[in-house]
Amino acid sequence: MTGDVLGAVAGLVLPAEIPSPSQAVWHLGPFPLRAYSMAILVGIVVAVLITQRRWVARGGARDDVVEVAFWMVPFGILGGRLYHVISSPDAYFGAGGNPAAALRIWEGGLGIWGAIALGALGAWIGARRQGIRLLPFGDALAPALLVAQAIGRLGNWFNQELFGSPTTLPWGLHVDAAHLPADYGPDTLFHPTFLYELVWNLLAALFLVWADRRWRLGHGRVFALYVVAYCTGRLWIETLRIDPAQHVLGLRLNVWTALFLGLGALVVFVLVGRRHPGRETEVRRADVVGPVDGAGTDADTDADSVEEPATETAAKSSDAPGDTAG
Repeated sequence: MTGDVLGAVAGLVLPAEIPSPSQAVWHLGPFPLRAYSMAILVGIVVAVLITQRRWVARGGARDDVVEVAFWMVPFGILGGRLYHVISSPDAYFGAGGNPAAALRIWEGGLGIWGAIALGALGAWIGARRQGIRLLPFGDALAPALLVAQAIGRLGNWFNQELFGSPTTLPWGLHVDAAHLPADYGPDTLFHPTFLYELVWNLLAALFLVWADRRWRLGHGRVFALYVVAYCTGRLWIETLRIDPAQHVLGLRLNVWTALFLGLGALVVFVLVGRRHPGRETEVRRADVVGPVDGAGTDADTDADSVEEPATETAAKSSDAPGDTAG
């Protein structure tokens, strides 16, 4: 009875179905504008702006974020694509697959786990070159990542991909015939998993901001909490999806990945909290004075900062201004 009432109310306030966009590519002359690529680009820009605000509040410089993003973004995209191809090989290397399609990143297909792994490597390189600590930077970045991922899921909607199993819920997703899986009729509606993850990520981002302010988290604990929150949502969302994927012991590979990474991040969150209950007071590395020039390394900076011998300094100070100008 209660379920019927809730279903009737939902039918009144929610659309009978969520339509899929009629197109995912627009052309400006010979140049294609792909919704998937634009969603990723907008997500990156928004993430940079949010991270800048949070990083400055932690004592960092606004330009640090752009410098780190210069390394983190391409590494993340590369890692995301590699994970997608490795975890879904049949579309590229299976029967009827097209290996060349593995390079067509604009058509969709980025695995978040690979993006985080190689993106973290890129962030480490960028942070080291800037002379900043990686863990507080990750804490400033974490909520922004969730917002970027939420925006990026709109690209899946435009591509009509990665949706869930059939549903009779009022917010079911309609899929065009060209993207309809085999054995499903044109009237079938599917779980809009892109929307579920979009909403979950935005709520999780708000939760991270609240938790960070409430407990003044530091030493990478906000980032660890990000992994826990995202993996929790991904666990149940992944079980709804019906797109082809590798299975291990009857479960999708991404389910196992989310489970182990989420539990691991939870352990890290607890252990680091016991050892470092507060937040860092310094975001720059102790061995670096001021921002590191992007063109040099720490070794170059240290070498340039060596003081001149006292005898040379004294000799220079005795020279007339005209001599130094020459």
